[in-house]
Amino acid sequence: MSVYVLDTSALLTLRDDEPGAERVSELLQQAQLGTVRCCGCFMSLMEVLYRVWRDEGEAAGRLAHEQCLALPIVWLHETPALLQRAAAIKATHPLSVADAWIAACAIERGAILIHKDPEFKVVPVLQEMLPIDDR
Repeated sequence: MSVYVLDTSALLTLRDDEPGAERVSELLQQAQLGTVRCCGCFMSLMEVLYRVWRDEGEAAGRLAHEQCLALPIVWLHETPALLQRAAAIKATHPLSVADAWIAACAIERGAILIHKDPEFKVVPVLQEMLPIDDR
C-alpha cells in the first residue's frame, strides 16, 4: 500500500482550494477507501491552527484544526526515534524545525511527501510537489 505524508502546505491547499487541492482530495478519498494511507505530522496540526488563527481569527483556526482531525489521516506524534531523525535532518539541511519533523515523518514511514515547499528539494525523501499558485 502506498503511504503519503501530507505537509502543512498540502492541508492548507485543500482548505483554501488552491491549485493542487484536487490531488490532495484524491489521496484522501483513496485513504478513506483503504487503498492508500495518508499520514500527517503533529507539527502540521499546530501550523494549521496558528496560521489560520493568525490570518482569520481564533475560531477559524480552531475549526481548521478540528477539520484536519476529521480527515482520514493517521497523525504521527513525537517518538524518540522520530526526534533523532528530525534533529539529524535539521542539523544537515536548511529547513525550519517544523519541516524537519515533517520530513522525518515521511522518511520514517517510507512515505511520499506531498507538499508545495521548494525547501524540501534538498531532503532525500520521496516527494511530490503540488503546483504553486502563481497569481
